[in-house]
Parts: sequence; structure tokens; C-alpha cells
Amino acid sequence: MKKLTIKDIAKEFSVSISTVSKALNDSYEISEATKEKIKKYAKENNYKPNFNAISLKNRSTKTIGVIIPTMLNYFFAQVFKGIEDAANKKGYKIITCISNESHDKETEIIEMLSNGSIDGFILSMSKETELKNNYNHFNETIQDGTPIVMFDRVAQTIDCDKVITDDFNGALDTVEFLYKKGHKEIAFVSTLSNLHIGKQRFLGYKKGLENVGIPFKEDLVINIFEKDYKKYEAILIPFLEKNKIDSVITTGESAAVATMKALVKNGKEIPKDVSVVAFSNGILARHSSPKLTTISQHGELIGETAAKILLDKLEKKNTETITKIIKTDLVIRDSTK
Repeated sequence: MKKLTIKDIAKEFSVSISTVSKALNDSYEISEATKEKIKKYAKENNYKPNFNAISLKNRSTKTIGVIIPTMLNYFFAQVFKGIEDAANKKGYKIITCISNESHDKETEIIEMLSNGSIDGFILSMSKETELKNNYNHFNETIQDGTPIVMFDRVAQTIDCDKVITDDFNGALDTVEFLYKKGHKEIAFVSTLSNLHIGKQRFLGYKKGLENVGIPFKEDLVINIFEKDYKKYEAILIPFLEKNKIDSVITTGESAAVATMKALVKNGKEIPKDVSVVAFSNGILARHSSPKLTTISQHGELIGETAAKILLDKLEKKNTETITKIIKTDLVIRDSTK
């Protein structure tokens, strides 16, 4: 549903925009009857004034809205640090909100902040928004003149600036790395299989197997849809037990730690019997036992890049829409041979 504007109300009553504005502001110049009529219609149709359009058109708040889908992922903390560093250098403040993977919450945050509280958004989409494929709130915000830069989880069809990880090649290179270490039974554990980034990682894994001449086996892939990471381990124990596996790639660190615990419970030694590699190079990787080999997505660089793109937009230094792809690197620690 499109947001009702002053223009829409003016059209409804065949009056000028300034008449509607005055009626809503209770001006003595407008008759009581007209005021009553216009206010009633506005209320019934859930009209919310867009302060941006009214009085803040030329005023910059020097504030950026950052929306992340979850607090549980250290990758987002790294991105946030990159955004903050770049914004601070330019004298911008940040308001951070968490959508909790909810489409409604995300829409609510965007509506709340785009009434003139912020100059632009940097965001990573909630899982629900991507699954619903409902991007109206993004389109409306961009049409209202508030720029959005998306990172990591981006809406393919929305025309805005984007900063993404090279997920496909990240997975592909990891398969080749494991193959060179002598691994042939490479499993893939995904907690993001219904999201675009998860699909890209999976396709990279498949292509990597093809490149090194290993046949793809459906049995060596497990998609976990459980939201609670504490339950990953119980799901993984039977999967790892029943398949002959010498290495595992996971789409995130929580899944990798659960995989290592499940392997140990199955009597396996890491990396002697099985090597484990995870996407995202966060805090868990450095403190897990053994320390985790990761596919670093360079969260800070992603954040810094997204902030620079948005600030250039706001300062009118760049009018083109750009997509920046950040290459991944393997950070080798103790969980691989």
C-alpha cells in the first residue's frame, strides 16, 4: 500500500496542496467544515506527514540510518565498525536499528526514520523481506529522495547502490584449497539456503567441485532451517555420522562451531580426520577450539565502502548507481590440515 501524500488528499477534494496543508495545520484561513472533512479523511487513510517533504527538503541532519537484520552475527558488527569510522571522519552520526529478520519491523524502522531524522540508509535486508520478495518500503524511500545503500543481503531488483561479497568465488576457491590439501569428500552445511547469498555460496561450492573433477553428491549437503543456533549440533550429528566426510564448508561461524562439536562427539579429530572452513571471519573463529579457518568477507571494508558511497551521494559527488564486489580471502588457522 502506497503512503498517502498531501497531493493525494488535495486531489480527493479538488483543492490545492496549500489548502490541505493549512487544514491539517488548523489554519484560521480554512473553514471549519473543510478542515473537519480533510482531517477525517487523513485520519481514516492513515496519513502521516512527511516532514522531509515539508520543511527539511534542504536541511541535512548529518545522520545516517543503519539497519541490520540480527545482532547475533559478528560479521554485522565488523560492517558497523567500518561504517562508523568512515562516517565519523565526515562528521556524520549514526542511528542503528535491528530488524530482527522481520519485514514489518524493517518497514516500521524505515518509515520512522525517513520523516526527516536521517539523510540516508545503509542496510542489509531482513530474511523475511527477501523471502516475501516485498520491497515496496525501499522503493518508496528512494522515490521520496532518501538514498539507500544495501550491503551483503541486497534486493536484486531495487535500483540502488550495493556492496556485496564475492560469495560464489569465495566458496569455489575454498573447494580448490581443500582439494589441494588432499580432500575429496567435501560437505556443505548451509543455514542460508533460501537467501541469495546462500544460493551463491552453494553454486560456488558446486562449481568448485566440478573444476577439480569431484562429482557432486546431494548427500553431502545439508540445509538447516532451524533459527536457534543452539540446536544446530543435534541436527548435524546424524548427518556427519552417516556420510563419509573428510572436510566441511559452512555458510557461517555458528554452523562451523556446531559442526566441530558434532564431529568431536562422533569421535573425530579436527583437522586430522576432518577439516572445517566457515564463511565470515569473526570473533568465534579466533576463540573456537581449534581456531577456525575462515573465508573472510572483510566486514569492515564492506562497511567503509558502503558509507563512502552513501556520503558521496549525499554530497552530490556521485549520481550513478554502483555495485561494488568485495573479494574474499582465506584466513588459514588450525581447523584445516
